[in-house]
Amino acid sequence: MFVMSIWGTSLSLSSRSLAIALVLCVTLLYISYSFNACLLASISRSLQQSNLRNLLSLTSTPRNESSSNSSSSSNDSATPASNPSTNSSNTTNRSISSVPAAVGIANSSDGSPKYQLLRQPGLRPSRHLPDTLIIGVKKSGTRALLEFIRLHPDVRAAGSEVHFFDRHYQRGLRWYRHHMPYTIEGQITMEKTPSYFVTKEVPQRVYHMNTATKLLIVVRDPVTRAISDYTQAASKKADMKRFEQLAFVNGSYSVVDTNWGPVKIGVYSRYLERWLLYFPLSQLLFISGERLIMDPAYEIGRVQDFLGLKRVVTEKHFYFNATKGFPCLFKSEARSTPHCLGKTKGRNHPHIDPNAIERLREFYRPFNNKFYQLTGINFAWA
Repeated sequence: MFVMSIWGTSLSLSSRSLAIALVLCVTLLYISYSFNACLLASISRSLQQSNLRNLLSLTSTPRNESSSNSSSSSNDSATPASNPSTNSSNTTNRSISSVPAAVGIANSSDGSPKYQLLRQPGLRPSRHLPDTLIIGVKKSGTRALLEFIRLHPDVRAAGSEVHFFDRHYQRGLRWYRHHMPYTIEGQITMEKTPSYFVTKEVPQRVYHMNTATKLLIVVRDPVTRAISDYTQAASKKADMKRFEQLAFVNGSYSVVDTNWGPVKIGVYSRYLERWLLYFPLSQLLFISGERLIMDPAYEIGRVQDFLGLKRVVTEKHFYFNATKGFPCLFKSEARSTPHCLGKTKGRNHPHIDPNAIERLREFYRPFNNKFYQLTGINFAWA
């Protein structure tokens, strides 16, 4: 009996010890599992952050950047190829993606970029050097052209004039790329600076960036363009001399002042000859400024064809404002309500002496005829 009692007591102690041991084992397993899970999560986050930093660092050191910069900064003694298509290394200056795949860009409250996951797989938003430039001509309708073509979902453009090729060229292509909008595969990057057309060094500089660049040139009757140019300047300077005093030497209509900017810019053939030294006519599209106002859908249709885009922007996007005498938009890239381009568009011109206008037409006539020959287009300016 005494032995049985001891054995029972031992059994009871053994069961209790076993239970305690099991509880300890389960506790240790739980602690081990929790620790390992936390450790793995921490390692995973560190790896993701490291990968993101590595990918984002590509923005500051994009591939082929050094070669692009060296090409763009070469001196003006370089000779352009007779056929730009043969320069395969320069036909595209697309950078590698500036942000990782499946990452979108948004602006935080302090203006710095933040990244959001995109749901569409394969999208790689990045900044590119422009495929297409609106190079001029000033006061011919370049802003209207830009706003109209930006209605197309496959066109993304810098909102303001960058002036890279005429004022900031020494900053390099990396700086220029930074001023371009983010695009995805299949979208065209575009920039507009009208002074490019008349600046001597620009054709070669654009050629060095990309021999396949497509160029859009809006032209307008040079007499009305000069008056429009003067009207804009006079709106900013109350004591400006009359148009007739500035357009002619010594107040006489016999000698046109070709050094005065508004008159000088209208000699289109002189500037076009520089561009044709570097780019074939097939890479240039000339848009009539007059027709862009009267029939914007027609001219934008030509632009879409030239850029290889589907005709998305049509008559349904425009309406004519009789008060401004200018086409307006039912909606745009920035606004979904009907609006015009702004109070600076469609200004009323001052009265100009008809004799001064006729003398200017005589002055421009031979230059206009030369321009018609170079472009193969008769714009029928009086």
